[in-house]
Amino acid sequence: MDFEQRVKDLGIELPDYSKTPYYGPSYGSMKAHHQVGNLLFLSGHVPELMDGTVVHPGMLGRDVTTEQGYQAARLAGINAVAGMKYALGDLNRVVSIVRSLNLVVCTPDFYDVHKVSSGSTDLFVEIFGEAAGLGGRATIGVTSLARNHCFENWVTVEVRD
Repeated sequence: MDFEQRVKDLGIELPDYSKTPYYGPSYGSMKAHHQVGNLLFLSGHVPELMDGTVVHPGMLGRDVTTEQGYQAARLAGINAVAGMKYALGDLNRVVSIVRSLNLVVCTPDFYDVHKVSSGSTDLFVEIFGEAAGLGGRATIGVTSLARNHCFENWVTVEVRD
């Protein structure tokens, strides 16, 4: 499967971090990614537009619905795929999603964190197919994230030279 073409076929517009830098360093000391051998470690990605707009800010179970959280997680997934493209130059270098750690800001009695993080991991399957796009996953409910984001993911990717 041609992953670059798949993104186009799905009508997904990836941010271009070579033109507008990855937003992560605006939150503190970090770099966009780090590669060790055939593993690419992405820094966190959030549901933020290129102009800095936070999409669906707030807390699941209070300010944000499960569907809005799913859409926020999907946008964070799109931003993570853009991070892969920025790091690798070509999405066809992706072998597989190894794992993702997903953080959902929520009230203590919100138990559908897994439904929110599926917004991101479902996107990976849509783009890379089940064999390459379905990795391990953990989802954790947290009390806050920078700039009132409701979601953040941290993705590890197997890559080819």
